[in-house]
Amino acid sequence: MSALDELRRSTVRVMEVGPRDGLQNEAARVSTEEKVAFVDALSAAGHRAIEVSAFVSPKWVPQMADAADVFSGIRRRKGTTYSALVPNLKGLERALAAQVDEVAIIAHASETFSRRNLNQGIEESLAGYLPVCDRAREAGLRVRGYVSNAFGCPFEGEVSPAKVLEVAGRMIDMGAYEVAISDTTGVGHPGQVDAVLAALTARLPVDRLALHFHDTRGTALANVLAGLLAGVRTFDASAGGLGGCPFAPAATGNLATEDLLFMLDGLGIQTGVSLDGVMAASRAIEPRLGHPLPSRVVQARVTSASREVSA
Repeated sequence: MSALDELRRSTVRVMEVGPRDGLQNEAARVSTEEKVAFVDALSAAGHRAIEVSAFVSPKWVPQMADAADVFSGIRRRKGTTYSALVPNLKGLERALAAQVDEVAIIAHASETFSRRNLNQGIEESLAGYLPVCDRAREAGLRVRGYVSNAFGCPFEGEVSPAKVLEVAGRMIDMGAYEVAISDTTGVGHPGQVDAVLAALTARLPVDRLALHFHDTRGTALANVLAGLLAGVRTFDASAGGLGGCPFAPAATGNLATEDLLFMLDGLGIQTGVSLDGVMAASRAIEPRLGHPLPSRVVQARVTSASREVSA
């Protein structure tokens, strides 16, 4: 039996990050009502996990200023987890008041990026997350971790897999049920994915790891395939390919959910998420953004439809 035959017997969990990681980097203002409709459409598409918003300072991330209102407006689908990013205890308390299902925290594998993004070094940021994890556990909330710049930093260049392992291990030790190893600037390639995961899985269970790719250099799907072959079964993606990182120069959109689903469907891998449903959610919000969606699958469907009309 080939490696691809083995994959066809597997199930993948897709973490939809478009409403948070996607919209936070958009210049156009998206109203609360439009965000609510976007999340509801993604729920209807069958997503089991959606990162809805972030309880962060509106000064730094103005698109997330209405996080509480978005949570109060969405229709919660049974079986779907609705999460939010929190930077500190204050953000966690706001998230608890909004009745989120789980929270996420972000640390960096690059000291320079950590200081530019969080105004803290790696060690200081991890120390700050310890009471956040403790409080979340007291409240019955699960915590998900992100390790950013795991495949390279725009300021420092190469990032050691040992540093990625150190930060991911610390997050798991403080209570994170899962850590998303993140290619914040889209510099990663399959060879790096294999090397980083080899270092991580030598010490950490592969089922505690997820992967978060950006498609800056067109390698996101190849990186997903490398992750699948290494045993990872949770991948982050953003509807339409929305997003990037507001603190990372030249970081374009996240891996598009539609592109990921197209590949997984083709491999016979089950996700429980409807490609057509996600595309409908993306197409509904696209006019509010002022630019076409970067998803290749969305673009291909638009082109095909135009040709049919012309014919």
